[in-house]
Amino acid sequence: MKLHVNLGKDSYDIIIEKGALEHAGDYIKDVFKGRKIAIISDDNVFPLYGISLENQLASYDVTTIVIPHGEPSKNFEILPSIYSKLLDAKLTRSDLIIALGGGVIGDLAGFVASTYLRGVKFIQMPTSLLAQVDSSVGGKVAVDLPEGKNLVGAFKHPLFVLIDPLTLKTLDPHFITDGMGEVIKYGCIKDRALFDQLKGYKDFKDLYQDIDEIIYKCVDIKRDVVEKDLFDFGDRLCLNFGHTIGHAIEQYYNFSKYSHGEAVAIGMVAITKISEANKQTKEGTTAEIEEVLTHYHLPLAAHLDPHVLLEAISHDKKNFDSQLSFVLLDEIGSYKIYKGDRDYILQLKEV
Repeated sequence: MKLHVNLGKDSYDIIIEKGALEHAGDYIKDVFKGRKIAIISDDNVFPLYGISLENQLASYDVTTIVIPHGEPSKNFEILPSIYSKLLDAKLTRSDLIIALGGGVIGDLAGFVASTYLRGVKFIQMPTSLLAQVDSSVGGKVAVDLPEGKNLVGAFKHPLFVLIDPLTLKTLDPHFITDGMGEVIKYGCIKDRALFDQLKGYKDFKDLYQDIDEIIYKCVDIKRDVVEKDLFDFGDRLCLNFGHTIGHAIEQYYNFSKYSHGEAVAIGMVAITKISEANKQTKEGTTAEIEEVLTHYHLPLAAHLDPHVLLEAISHDKKNFDSQLSFVLLDEIGSYKIYKGDRDYILQLKEV
């Protein structure tokens, strides 16, 4: 399966193919004619797929940078060491960076590619479900600050995105659950049929028989949204359903208790409870979301006083002119943007 993201000079293809990593070198040769490649990966992913990728790139001068896995590595302090390794390898603006890993690696390597020598080409090879359906597509790259997630970043589009669903076979079940938070989000905001399809599977093993189709549907929704709103000021905001509260929960626990998808799941439930209570959302929508989240073992609440989340929410990137843009549902498959202040979430006794 292939999708084309039409962004003029920044257009690129998204390839979804089981076993694609086994011949990734062929795809690279089609689009990259330079000499040097830097692979940025982590200590979980590289042992699984990195050696095979290196072997396929034997005709290039390849440098490998392997960092510790997890969100704590996506910070400003790690950047100088990565830049130094690229300089030691004499990587130039005509060379290439490959992001091989999950969302953290994609965000970090993409940010490095956007800033090193004012920008070098890069390719996304996402290996987690969350990265395959969401973070690898759309051109957003970033690192975290102590004050919040993804607060320093850029828009940097890859040469292409190569999605191999076979990598999901090696994922810890926890990371499958994490990715399902984002998959369910797409159904909530844009695709009632996808939402109902997800409810119909017995479990993720049952869903996996259609994984190419599921990934395609999610990525196609994101492709459409990104083409219409490249810089995240309008329609693209819908992709942040559940994220304002979700990011605040992640930060409150220092990215240690809840994964991104789990925090987003909690955020989707919390914001829909508020909007449903205010008659901004069809009655019964919260219960529908809770049902499908529970089906895929995602949490529904963090049992936090919402006041403790306010500081993190005040740093939210969707904060325009002291107002937040909350993504609310009319009903499953249809959304709207509601402008309000951060106190909107204080209508809940707990999140």
